[in-house]
Amino acid sequence: MGYTIAEKLIKSHLVSGEMKKGTEIGLKIDQTLTQDATGTMAYLQFEAMGIDRVKTELSVAYIDHNTLQNGFENADDHRFIQTVAKKRGIRFSRPGNGICHQVHLERFGKPGKTLLGSDSHTPTGGGIGMLAMGAGGLDVAVAMGGGTYYTTMPEIVKINLTGKLTSWVSAKDVILKVLEILTVKGGVGKIIEYGGEGVKTLSVPERATITNMGAELGATTSVFPSDEITKAFLKAQNREEDWTELKADEDAVYDKVIDINLSELVPLAAMPHMPDNVKPVDEIGNISIDQVCIGSCTNSSLYDMMKVAYILKGKKVAPNVSLSIAPGSKQVLTMLAENGALADMIDAGARILESACGPCIGMGQSPNSKGISLRTFNRNFEGRSGTADAGIYLVSPEVAAISAVKGVLSNPVKELEAMPEFKLPEKFLINDNMIEIPASKEDADTVNIVYGPNIKSVPLGKALEESISTQVILKVGDNITTDHIMPAGAKILPYRSNIPHLSQFCFKQCDENFSENCKKMGGGIIVGGQNYGQGSSREHAALVPLYLGVKAVVAKSFARIHKGNLINSGIIPLTFINPDDYGKIDKYDKVILKNIKSSILNDEDITLVNETKGEEYKLAGGFTERQKNMLIFGGLLNYTGSQK
Repeated sequence: MGYTIAEKLIKSHLVSGEMKKGTEIGLKIDQTLTQDATGTMAYLQFEAMGIDRVKTELSVAYIDHNTLQNGFENADDHRFIQTVAKKRGIRFSRPGNGICHQVHLERFGKPGKTLLGSDSHTPTGGGIGMLAMGAGGLDVAVAMGGGTYYTTMPEIVKINLTGKLTSWVSAKDVILKVLEILTVKGGVGKIIEYGGEGVKTLSVPERATITNMGAELGATTSVFPSDEITKAFLKAQNREEDWTELKADEDAVYDKVIDINLSELVPLAAMPHMPDNVKPVDEIGNISIDQVCIGSCTNSSLYDMMKVAYILKGKKVAPNVSLSIAPGSKQVLTMLAENGALADMIDAGARILESACGPCIGMGQSPNSKGISLRTFNRNFEGRSGTADAGIYLVSPEVAAISAVKGVLSNPVKELEAMPEFKLPEKFLINDNMIEIPASKEDADTVNIVYGPNIKSVPLGKALEESISTQVILKVGDNITTDHIMPAGAKILPYRSNIPHLSQFCFKQCDENFSENCKKMGGGIIVGGQNYGQGSSREHAALVPLYLGVKAVVAKSFARIHKGNLINSGIIPLTFINPDDYGKIDKYDKVILKNIKSSILNDEDITLVNETKGEEYKLAGGFTERQKNMLIFGGLLNYTGSQK
């Protein structure tokens, strides 16, 4: 029996375990990336480990999230990351150089390599045949130190692509279709692998759009073959030597196969407030819009921008619409400026933003109250835009551009003539002058790490007690995102390195008194529904509850990255054996996790005693030996320290 692409990548990097579905495996990590919203904490954790130099083939620190410098905090974080990177052997991508995933695809990603990033959209690298995974900052810090990355051996789902996209239907419509089929929970515990004849019709930027938004499926990662199209892209980036062929064996066996005919797809949109709430644009209708935002790590490539410029050329943005465009990298922005496409955008009335994440993470460009915003981004969670009552629709750049002109949600297939052929350049403009090379090992001692006053220490968990007597401090429903737990946005992101200050915003959207209640009552446990912790990889969604005294989360199911972050922090993630028990528990019920320590050590069902109701519920842990040890010691940092 042959191997899938994903299995080949796993097999070649397997450090521990076996490729048996559902069991823990350890992987060697070749490359890492961080961004500044999660990177400050990742580097504080790396420093806490006492390792002098990164041991990966390549590690890159990007500044792309906290670029709105309203006060000293973000600038101080940037300086901290810059000095850590210079001292510890990490390349530093300066603010303005671009979004981490776009730049990494252009300049550093290599087919056949593993990439671990402290950002959930790291699977973008799967567009060139990498095993690229998002993780918490502590996992990335461990990988930078040469440590193994542990995950569960996933199932492999093949998306078999046939046909070819028609005019003005795009890669964004492909991944929206996959989300419609699988939902935001459908990728949990799975790798999504793309194959079939239709793959040959997709450029690398199109493939990267698809793998990028695979994060919204909850998937471990997504991956495309590395073929002649990949080789041509790397050659145009003057990196042909980085190419290697990677394809599935003809007799490879998949756990599931889903067929999608690209020729049959139509322009789609994800409606508020979930990426899988997908309908055809025509079915939604010509709703009036207030704002259009084009960019993000999903749709900011030169390929996307050239189509947007073509649609806007000679036209005018509708009076009722604010249009902003953020090219994904300095390379993209410069090439648009040189070929005249940038002028076409500006002439049409677009507002050009810097090459950064910007509005995607609520860093500016919030819509008006009750506004309708079309965005080429990857997430439309309620409140993520910075406006609590806004309606956010996820669309392709083509839909976004023509809608900005028309003033209503519009179908480019019906509004535009046949699409001309857009080709990637045979040679991209190469100028890496905003990527700083670290000091040599010999000169590293001369570099001082600069800590600003806003940078506080990392909270540490406590050793696990035999039983935990506490209360239910919060009860939430299904699909609670890390944005619910620890929001982003311009007012909050500057405090990513200051957990005490950040704690006042925790769960604000679900319970405005959550932080105060935790401090008054000494924390407690959280009860949640299905897919708890979906969305961003931000480990602040675990570190802040840890700081506030949260001891466990009991849910129907968990998102992969967040569950790992909880364990890393020393918070116990537990699932209901009988999901109906979820409905029997209320906020502020007095509860006991009876004999929790011995139950975890002995792989026994865990008993939750509800003293208020006089009931007992059975919970499952299902932890590996490594995870047990982390929980016993109160988290990964404590456990790592105990091994010295």
